[in-house]
Amino acid sequence: MAKKDPLYRKRPGNMVQTIERVNALLDLLGSYSHGISLHQISMTLGLPKGTCHRLLNSLAYFDFVRQESKTRYYALGFKHLELANRLLRQLDFREVATPILKELSNKIKETVHLVILDRDEVLYIEKFEPYEAQNGLQMASKVGHRSPAHCCAVGKILLSELPEERVEAIIQARGLPQRTENTITDKAQLSKHLKQIREQGYSIDDEENEVGIRCVAAPIRNAMGEAIAAISISGPALRITKEAIEKSLKSLVMKTAMRISEKLGYKPAKS
Repeated sequence: MAKKDPLYRKRPGNMVQTIERVNALLDLLGSYSHGISLHQISMTLGLPKGTCHRLLNSLAYFDFVRQESKTRYYALGFKHLELANRLLRQLDFREVATPILKELSNKIKETVHLVILDRDEVLYIEKFEPYEAQNGLQMASKVGHRSPAHCCAVGKILLSELPEERVEAIIQARGLPQRTENTITDKAQLSKHLKQIREQGYSIDDEENEVGIRCVAAPIRNAMGEAIAAISISGPALRITKEAIEKSLKSLVMKTAMRISEKLGYKPAKS
């Protein structure tokens, strides 16, 4: 009856059987949006009807399970939503991301950003800059700084996650101002570029926002799979070369973003 733990935790030697059965029961109910009969539950879990009925009644008392009045089928109760909302309120992704991004910045000796899309612009909410970078070519970015989304790696990765009509509305409202010679200012070209970004899972700013600065970015996802923020590795184009991005940095930024996302409850689809 027990299935492989998706988070690959070590199974405790003193596992409580009732908890294990409740876990299997709730997982089963979660697979049936319109509910499932007591007979089906019993057959699927390999447990006597009486045992299933006692578990269901106990869970229903605390609203973890509900029974449809017409079909008498059982389904998940609304207690799960209440607890999920409490958990989401407790999870401040900045607190989760900060130690991981500090570690990344110290490892690669380059600047790392954490941003969100706010009022259709990129808003920098964290910046980690190693001492080595502070003495070299510095970027204009700082915490609280805003930037157009279409011309930076973090902005483009977040735009790529939005519906086309939302991107269209942002372009209508904000335009596509040219920041450097490399900035994409054509709507059709940007649309094609965002599609490519969405497919590959990372974005590159090839001196499109600041001359001499190149960046690579990836999205942070919440438990629902929504891109709620983005991170980037940024630095002088002399060091953040296209070869370096292709060889290691794109993989590193995606793995770091995924590490943060998984701590926020995101579970990537199995390939």
